[in-house]
Amino acid sequence: MSTETTETFEFQVEARQLLHLMIHSIYSNKDVFLRELISNASDALDKIRLAALRDSSLDADISDLHIDIEADKSARTLTVRDNGIGMSRDEVVALIGTIANSGTAQFLKELKEAEDASAAEGLIGQFGVGFYASFMVADEVTLVTRRAGESQGTRWASTGEGTYTVDTVDDAPQGTAVTLHLKPEDTEDRLYDYAEPWKIREIVKRYSDFITWPVRMAPEPRTDAGADGSGGEGTEGAENTDAAPPAPETLNSMKALWARSRDEVTDEEYHELYKHISHDWQDPLETIRLQAEGTFEYQALLFLPSHAPHDLFNQGYKRGVQLYVKRVFIMEDCDALMPSYLRFVKGVVDAQDLSLNVSREMLQQDRQIQLMNRRLAKKVLATVKDLRTKAPERYATFWREFGAVVKEGLIGDYENRDALLEVSSFATTHDEEAPTTLRQYVERMPEGQEHIFYLTGESRQALENSPHMETFRAKGIEVLLLTDPVDEVWVDSVPAYDGKQLRSVAKGEVDLGTEEEKQEAEKERKQHQEQFAGLLTWMSEHLKENVKEVRLSSRLTVSPACLVSDTHDVTPALESMYRAMGQSLPHTKRILELNPSHALVGGLNQAHGERPGDDVLTETAELLYDMALLAEGGAPNDPARFVKLMADRIERTL
Repeated sequence: MSTETTETFEFQVEARQLLHLMIHSIYSNKDVFLRELISNASDALDKIRLAALRDSSLDADISDLHIDIEADKSARTLTVRDNGIGMSRDEVVALIGTIANSGTAQFLKELKEAEDASAAEGLIGQFGVGFYASFMVADEVTLVTRRAGESQGTRWASTGEGTYTVDTVDDAPQGTAVTLHLKPEDTEDRLYDYAEPWKIREIVKRYSDFITWPVRMAPEPRTDAGADGSGGEGTEGAENTDAAPPAPETLNSMKALWARSRDEVTDEEYHELYKHISHDWQDPLETIRLQAEGTFEYQALLFLPSHAPHDLFNQGYKRGVQLYVKRVFIMEDCDALMPSYLRFVKGVVDAQDLSLNVSREMLQQDRQIQLMNRRLAKKVLATVKDLRTKAPERYATFWREFGAVVKEGLIGDYENRDALLEVSSFATTHDEEAPTTLRQYVERMPEGQEHIFYLTGESRQALENSPHMETFRAKGIEVLLLTDPVDEVWVDSVPAYDGKQLRSVAKGEVDLGTEEEKQEAEKERKQHQEQFAGLLTWMSEHLKENVKEVRLSSRLTVSPACLVSDTHDVTPALESMYRAMGQSLPHTKRILELNPSHALVGGLNQAHGERPGDDVLTETAELLYDMALLAEGGAPNDPARFVKLMADRIERTL
């Protein structure tokens, strides 16, 4: 080893906190450290086979790809070694040398808020720090690695406390070896003797039996006749000296679970495959099997996670399932196989008729891949629909975690729109707790109601208190309460459900009630229109910089005023979303509606008839507009002026 390039680094504060939490027994099941190391080694073997397949000039030996486990009882060490792709020095520093990445603070926050040990265990996989599970069972961890095609290797070492070192190694073999200096056994704390071969066999069989690469362990050294101090001379000792060393034992079956019939595989085996693929430490919510036969054959084993990853909405989120061709690993995150609104789905697709040398660019254009994408999406949506009807509690978990993502499909996936609408559920004024489906909403619609009504906004509380809801609440008409950002977009993409149009209660005119009630309302509206005509014309002119029109409202029963959009106009929230994405839209003026039954509006109308040129009335009109903005969660255009006018008015009342 060359010590000239040895560097010592300090863990950042957050990284030290994270390691401290892990070292001090966050996790009840410490056996999973070996699963994480074997999973990482398996990934490295997949990558080198794929790299050699695509680059014939790569100087790498792929003749016998495998994982070795070596236990040394006397030294109290356990080593997991692979001859995979390996890492460069820069990669070691970036991937292993630090865990104080952008997700660490959120990880720590969620970890401290976790209600129980199982919830805490479920967090580690989300943040990609499975390697650090080693510190649950080891006082010191050493990693030696050399990237295939490079001449020098790298050694990383740490006790998990304050610092770690990175050295350059001249004679490192291709691949990665992780050596754990094991802690003393403590069975009360479920810390077992991980140098014991029986324990290693048990863990590999339980968690890693399906790994497609052989996981080997050298047999324990045989004790010759002299080992007990009795002299060491005799025929048995001589025979052992000449005998060939016993072959390593392969610990796993290497059977692809997706290629085995359902009755041959346990749920636990499926769950372990999911954890290997997703690096999640919790069981999946649902397992989905699919076998396509005919002109294009493939097998799929998909999983719905039980919780959303922290970076699900990040631009760099890795989505897609693993792609195999005739059980040869081809691609880790094949996004062409799954639409983006199902990007949380994990699993394996094994195709029979694709090229082993297929690229991402080729996959995007491949007709067979596109057909697979469509069928897999339909299968997932059908499974979710089954959950909704047959396992409502699990469906509720799924929708809580992934509903906001699934609704993205309503914007662009026209082929599956009906299926998406059937599996979607929404908060509603009908029930404070339980969401509703559109089917249930339509079944509850009273006679005479023609539309499905909704309101979008930031929170349920804000929507329930919105002035737009007043007449709907008074008449007992159910309204969907949509609070996800994506709701602002998809409602304009879905014209109707079951022949019923979706209508925003904050857009256009409101026309509710029976024919008789509508006729009576129209008669009253005409009377009010004549009574308030002068005020409406004057306010429309005075507020023309901010509104396109001032009119009387049929949706208000309590508030003096509200702002509404024309039926086909872009809402302010959607306008803001487009601007945040760098798309400039012209500002859309809205309509100010006045409640003719409100004392403030009636008083303003009377005062305007008596003294139309009074500046105080002009200020009152401005205040009405600003109050309408505030009532829907907005802010006045000139907050300082609003506060001054309001203070002046309050002062006059004292």
